[in-house]
Amino acid sequence: MKTDIIGRNELELLINTFYDKVKGNSVIGFMFAHVNWEKHLPIMYAFWENTLFYTGGYTGNPLKTHQALNKICPLNAAHFHAWQKLFIATVDELFEGEKAELAKQRAISISTVMQIKIT
Repeated sequence: MKTDIIGRNELELLINTFYDKVKGNSVIGFMFAHVNWEKHLPIMYAFWENTLFYTGGYTGNPLKTHQALNKICPLNAAHFHAWQKLFIATVDELFEGEKAELAKQRAISISTVMQIKIT
């Protein structure tokens, strides 16, 4: 039986599993080939912890980061769709419950807003 996302440990499992899938994805994997994972993963843990639990531990600007990425590698609808599909599948694979549903809803919202503002 799956459990809900209840804290940082579950978020780390979610994010690590998700990025393992991203790295091998034929649509978006190449964008992550040069990522410094030791730096990136803690940022993502803090982002999602703040997104789901309002911890205040994330202070970055994801839109600005993705706008900069778009200048290097133009992003398109297929990239955002692949990201959403992988994220939602990863949540569904690992978790169920209120926070799991919230994570999927927030992922869709964030991805949609970014796509509108970037592409």
